[in-house]
Amino acid sequence: MNGSTENRASEASKKGGNHDRILTWVAANRMLPLVQRIVGDVLACQQRLATMQPEKERLDRHRRDLSWPDRARRYQLDDEIAGDERTLRAAYGELDGLGIALLDYDTGRVGFPTKVNNRRAYFSWLPSEATLGFWHYTDDEERRPIPASWTRSEVRQNQKVKD
Repeated sequence: MNGSTENRASEASKKGGNHDRILTWVAANRMLPLVQRIVGDVLACQQRLATMQPEKERLDRHRRDLSWPDRARRYQLDDEIAGDERTLRAAYGELDGLGIALLDYDTGRVGFPTKVNNRRAYFSWLPSEATLGFWHYTDDEERRPIPASWTRSEVRQNQKVKD
């Protein structure tokens, strides 16, 4: 993203595993619809767990005194919590398999790994955003707008590859 194309992959490339994956803006944008669905699942599961866990803890504290309906609800919550925890683990695994970092579990902010000026960075996306419009270095939380020149040069390069 420093203007030089020699150090950028034309698509996603792996260098020793998904944690070393470097994505172009075009490749990250292509992955965005799938990542949006995965992050949506993560946030929905987290929200359900946040409502179920206090109820489960309350029922656990009184487990010896529970009526049958409350006892049945406790067992139901056990099953639902276990299911959502499995779903979360699977979603985290999917993101990891794609080489995408879930940077903030509460907001669902994800990072698509890239390099800027030969430094590790992320294209940064939040669920409230329609497209990838921000980036930041991996060691810096400040999100910066993606310059238009990055997206134009990526699209032009991609079109040349197709021709």
